[in-house]
Amino acid sequence: MNREGDFIHENTVRRYMREMGIMAIYPGPNLSKRDLQHQIYPYLLRGLNITQPDQVWSVDITYIRMKQGWMYLYAVMDWYSRYIVDWQLVKVLKSSSHWKR
Repeated sequence: MNREGDFIHENTVRRYMREMGIMAIYPGPNLSKRDLQHQIYPYLLRGLNITQPDQVWSVDITYIRMKQGWMYLYAVMDWYSRYIVDWQLVKVLKSSSHWKR
């Protein structure tokens, strides 16, 4: 509202949101705690010397909040050169056979 020229204090907004039953979306506490019942997998790269390109790749999926919803950034990185080998920015996560280059 402040951007549109209607100056209002944040406590007033908080009170109105509480009265209307609206809550902000944000990560809750302790999201980094692991599930004790979840299986722990061994780190397979421990002690491995990465000495050449294309020896080890990694994949990461990052969720990006957009005005219309979420976008997903999928990146493949070569550990030796630390270059991004491939990436995709998509609206919906599907199996890799559906993704187009």
